[in-house]
Amino acid sequence: MRYIILMGFCLLLSSMAANAQKKAKLSDEQLLDLVQQQTFRYFWDFAHPVSGMARERSNQAAYGDEVVTTGGTGFGVMAIVVATEHKWITRTAAAERLLKMVNFLRKADSYHGVFPHWLNGNTGKTIPFSRKDDGADLVETSFLLQGLLCARQYFDANDPLEKELRDKINATWQETEWDWFTQGGQQVLYWHWSPNNGWSMNHEIRGWNECLITYVLAAAAPRYAVSPEVYHHGWVNNIYFRNDREFYGIKLPLGLDYGGPLFFSQYSFLGLDPRGLKDRYANYWEQNLRHTLINREHCIRNPKGFKGYSGDCWGLTASDTYDGYNAHSPENDWGTISPTAALSAFPYTPAYSMQALKHFYYTLGDKIWSQYGFTDAFNETKQWYATSHLAIDQGPIVIMIENYRSGLLWKLFMSCPEVKQGLNKLGFETVAATKK
Repeated sequence: MRYIILMGFCLLLSSMAANAQKKAKLSDEQLLDLVQQQTFRYFWDFAHPVSGMARERSNQAAYGDEVVTTGGTGFGVMAIVVATEHKWITRTAAAERLLKMVNFLRKADSYHGVFPHWLNGNTGKTIPFSRKDDGADLVETSFLLQGLLCARQYFDANDPLEKELRDKINATWQETEWDWFTQGGQQVLYWHWSPNNGWSMNHEIRGWNECLITYVLAAAAPRYAVSPEVYHHGWVNNIYFRNDREFYGIKLPLGLDYGGPLFFSQYSFLGLDPRGLKDRYANYWEQNLRHTLINREHCIRNPKGFKGYSGDCWGLTASDTYDGYNAHSPENDWGTISPTAALSAFPYTPAYSMQALKHFYYTLGDKIWSQYGFTDAFNETKQWYATSHLAIDQGPIVIMIENYRSGLLWKLFMSCPEVKQGLNKLGFETVAATKK
């Protein structure tokens, strides 16, 4: 009981401190610093104590307290790199935490080198994501490895700690059997495989969506790589890949009508630099920019008349909502705004994202600002404000604000020799633009 009272008191003090911070008028740079640093705390202060991995969410859910997330941990790794660069934590503390994670992963359940969506943070055993999804998750593993490769490039010192970290990241990366997930040599990647259920999920990874990074890493792999044909015949061969229609007067090269949820233009591009990135199918900077502008324009026009929508208050993506969880988009709009959507779009729409950030912080901060940054979502029509945080939503805020400010994660990921070779193998041009 004394422990519970003490924890409650600590949370009250943290909330009071957060509110005190919020009242101060800050410069744009100070506000970006504050949002990045406070959001980073989700991955540092709230990490699982045994594994060091990112917890799936901050609020207790039906699956219990021990669940940690593979993809969200990859985002957390990148957030730790950002925190190290800003000196919010020491380089040694960061490397030690990352080595703790990698050591845990080296002993955790994996299937042909691919991790499940969820692990038990104490034991490393698989926690099923659904009844048949109880084995490998290739996309979540891609997000994890995107982060680990950035860490490998950043922690480049010639000392025992950082060398051990690099060596173990390399071993984990090299052991990932990408080619297994072609299900016997088909020209497409499959998302899941389970020792209990085999290929019964039968989920082909086809574009356009958040999974481009999976194909890039599969082509770049030092062992078990896939051929370019898997990309050109698998990822691209989908009725939802090309679009080339206009929405709100903005032409969209790829993907679903109106672009789908904004995480499509964010998760693969936490490390993969879209500036100047082209292949025979698209200019990926233009794709992501136009997707973002369509999403914002939908919120401005607000065809369903939801409360609060405006040029200051926009951003539809997957998040918690008043009746559960939903992948929000212009075609699936129920009035819920997710701060991560606009904030993780900072590289594409810096002025519009700053406009949204100031609204979230100064106008709505009393309802959605907390010890881990902004809570997951809100719906003013329903007068609903989340108290939860999700790893996959918090991480991109830290990372994409940093990519806007310095390009740090883009530089690190694109410096990987394997990534350069993989992109070249798939026919990409990678002439990075200069930050404006």
